Amino acid sequence: MHIHILGICGTFMGGVAQLARAAGHRVTGCDASVYPPMSDQLRAADIELTEGYDPTQLALAPDLFVVGNAISRGNPLLEAILDRGLPYVSGPQWLAEHVLQGRWVLGVAGTHGKTSTASMLAWILEDAGMAPGFLIGGVPLNFSVSARLGDTPFFVIEADEYDTAFCDKRSKFVHYRPRTLVMNNLEFDHADIFADLAAIETQFHHLVRTLPASGLIVSNAREESLNRVLARGCWTEVQRFNSPEGYRVSGDDRDGSLVLHGPGGELARTTWSLAGEHNRANACAALLAARHVGVTLEQGLDSLSRFQNVKRRLEVRGQAAGVTVYDDFAHHPTAIATTLAGLRRKVGDARILAVLEPRSNTMKLGTMKDRLAASLELADRVYCYGAQLGWDAAGALAALGDRARVEDDLERLVAGVVAEARAGDQILVMSNGGFGGIHARLLEKLAAA
Repeated sequence: MHIHILGICGTFMGGVAQLARAAGHRVTGCDASVYPPMSDQLRAADIELTEGYDPTQLALAPDLFVVGNAISRGNPLLEAILDRGLPYVSGPQWLAEHVLQGRWVLGVAGTHGKTSTASMLAWILEDAGMAPGFLIGGVPLNFSVSARLGDTPFFVIEADEYDTAFCDKRSKFVHYRPRTLVMNNLEFDHADIFADLAAIETQFHHLVRTLPASGLIVSNAREESLNRVLARGCWTEVQRFNSPEGYRVSGDDRDGSLVLHGPGGELARTTWSLAGEHNRANACAALLAARHVGVTLEQGLDSLSRFQNVKRRLEVRGQAAGVTVYDDFAHHPTAIATTLAGLRRKVGDARILAVLEPRSNTMKLGTMKDRLAASLELADRVYCYGAQLGWDAAGALAALGDRARVEDDLERLVAGVVAEARAGDQILVMSNGGFGGIHARLLEKLAAA
């Protein structure tokens, strides 16, 4: 089959493209901007790329067009496909029908922690010799790729609640039909497509309805929103984690200790390289999900001692002039606060300079602006890139006083951070995009200062 993918350079659609190519299909695709690192991965997989959405691409005459959820009505290529009545399908539906059908799917859902938890879960299965396939919205360092077809029944997927495509406004994850499901957490996000938290809870319940009775739901006991979802009806066994009397993982960021507790007390312990309560909760969820496919909790915990995290999750991008620069994907106030708390526990009293780009659709709408200042409270200095926000970032951060600075010009922002930084500081850059290559700019100017 020849498939042509619209929006191929996004993390999800790029992963679908690589899976399709590994399955033996001819794959071509297009995007508004064809750029590394995804473009490099795709070309290395012998996938032909076209920049833009010119209708002349119809001349490729694929058997099927696969449409990403970034493609909206009015897109010239999509309009040409519709006008000519050509066959098309969404990315999640193609994945479900051609990759996931007949496999034991382990889905990881939640507002936060999907990528990290899915990466942990895939690594635990890999370390146990189960060679899973996976599609993850980031690059696990243990694998160095975000997607792999695999040739065993097991497939780990990051189960995203964002909508499927222009023609299908259900959440992507309803297509995946998992047998094992992790529900990490659930709070309001994606204000561009969801009216409120209740609307997202409804989509999560649609997902719960797809699990078989022989499956397993691993759910965070501390999340009232998830408890409400399950209370609407559940036909599958539920294993809760993060409860004092049940399964939980504790530890100490200073020595990297990781301790697994069960209903009867401590079960096992090890050390690992990650920090933060959120990562320990993610680990507990991954361990319980892996147990459902036959990996003992003790074996899974031992595997986590060799887990190398995910790119862009408190990833050290470099050091210059005694200053460490980190990259993190955090873009929601809860994730920002959690990331800062984890770094604070790791670096103690060292100064943290937080550099933020509010780039997600929800942040651009200003839906979370009233929570932004509180989420940054643990930072010693805050620098916010305020270009094209549509709301007053300086006003939103006013509670931080002179600790906060907002710039609409990236060069001025970089200059301000470099002028403030001194040896021993930790610069934490947070964005769900490339942020104009700010990490390299900071390191270069720090080295030259």
